[in-house]
Amino acid sequence: MAIRIVRLGTERASGEGLRIGTVRRPPRGVPKTEFASQNWYDVWYPNLAPSVETMKTAQAAETPAQWAAFGRKFKAEMADPDASRSLDLLAALSHQSAFSIGCYCKDESHCHRSFLRELLKARGAKIVD
Repeated sequence: MAIRIVRLGTERASGEGLRIGTVRRPPRGVPKTEFASQNWYDVWYPNLAPSVETMKTAQAAETPAQWAAFGRKFKAEMADPDASRSLDLLAALSHQSAFSIGCYCKDESHCHRSFLRELLKARGAKIVD
């Protein structure tokens, strides 16, 4: 039992469990009834996605310093009580259930899910590498 950090829309790993989409918007052009069958996500949870303003910071980041600024903004958003409690819940569930969280970005190192991985690890989450 553990959390997998995944790219939404990719094939599911064996035993991956419930896939949670931590994205601001649903996939374009995909009927809601096909989100799960097309491997996007089973549950949409935008509570753990960057705000629109913070996402714009990430999209404009061209240097390591700009990417670090995005990371600071996103982590500040995740310190909000609702987001923080969500992270605590996922970290606790990772010891009892298999599930995944993800985003659409191709490169995890340049995606908010890299910071989610870090935040969840800091809370003691069990994460599949």
